Amino acid sequence: MPAPYSYDLRTKAIEAVKRGERKVAVCKMFHISRNTLDLWLKREQQTGDCQAITGFQTGNRHKITDWKRFEEFAKQHSSKTQREMARLWGDNVTQQNISDALKKLGLSRKKD
Repeated sequence: MPAPYSYDLRTKAIEAVKRGERKVAVCKMFHISRNTLDLWLKREQQTGDCQAITGFQTGNRHKITDWKRFEEFAKQHSSKTQREMARLWGDNVTQQNISDALKKLGLSRKKD
């Protein structure tokens, strides 16, 4: 994911618009799109500040959440393929979910 524009750049662009500069000129001066400037102005009007949004979830949740139970399950069924393990685990878990969980726990992903 790309990094957000700096807070300093945001405030300078907004101040330029407030001084009476045309939005098109401000966008060319700071090398930003018109939509970006409009979003910053809208956020500043709504919240009083133009800070970048933070604190949102990145990535997906894990389908397997009970890690102790899964570790015991993986040791018990280590002779099975990941696809068979996914079928036995249930809960709409796929082979890739099993692979990711085994990797997260540091267990071998190969059959015994």
